Amino acid sequence: MKIKATIVSDNCVYHLPGAVAEHGLSIFLETDRGNYLLDTGQGKAVVNNALVLGLDLTTIKGVILSHNHWDHTGGLGPVLDLKGAVDVHAHPDLFKESYSVAENSVRYIGVPYPRPLLEAKGARFRFNDQFHEIEPGMWLTGEVPRRTAYEVGDSKQKLKSGDGFVKDDIRDDQSVVCETAKGLFIILGCCHAGIINTLSYVEEKMGRRPIYAVIGGTHLGPVSDEQKTKSVEALKGFDIERLGVSHCTGQKTASLLAAAFGQRFFFCNVGTAVE
Repeated sequence: MKIKATIVSDNCVYHLPGAVAEHGLSIFLETDRGNYLLDTGQGKAVVNNALVLGLDLTTIKGVILSHNHWDHTGGLGPVLDLKGAVDVHAHPDLFKESYSVAENSVRYIGVPYPRPLLEAKGARFRFNDQFHEIEPGMWLTGEVPRRTAYEVGDSKQKLKSGDGFVKDDIRDDQSVVCETAKGLFIILGCCHAGIINTLSYVEEKMGRRPIYAVIGGTHLGPVSDEQKTKSVEALKGFDIERLGVSHCTGQKTASLLAAAFGQRFFFCNVGTAVE
């Protein structure tokens, strides 16, 4: 598969007049099998930035949602307003009740639209929790097995349960895998499953192959120092030619990754394209 991935929404934007930054992620995927949009940001940037970047959202064959959080699904409404009927690939848990629960605050962080509204706008939901191919050479991981002891994620993320809350393991987290002539191209949404769990699962399903690039959110920003350190060390064991981070990686972890990967490391901010 030939593919070009362009960051449309991210926390940062540099030297791109007219583009805006927001806490969120959206990546436009142009392929020789058709165009896709991975995630939609929180909704303030995706349409504007696509126009600035010259990307036509009406050409997409499908939307892929990496998980249900508002900063990845909030732009689905505006995208559907432009595109109309389109397949939306997601995990069956997409509409679960997700919250961020801190000492003095409770905040809803799930999909900010009711399902009937999105379907009325044209969303055709294609739910699947398995590793599966959506185009020849383009795969979704589905639910990623949690096997590392240290990738425990963010303890503030909860599910509504009766009158209280329980830890959300975010089983709906998934990533995109493309087979290219240069090697595997792995595109992460937020990687709540853990970047090592995710890459190990891809190897289990696809075989151990050279990885041309891994880009996207790593969710190594809000986690413990132990998880940061062990994840960065374990990443060195994979055959990764390029590593580009976005959104939820955090500056501290980005610095660790830059030190570990040297010239192979880069930032994936609004406008960055990997082909």
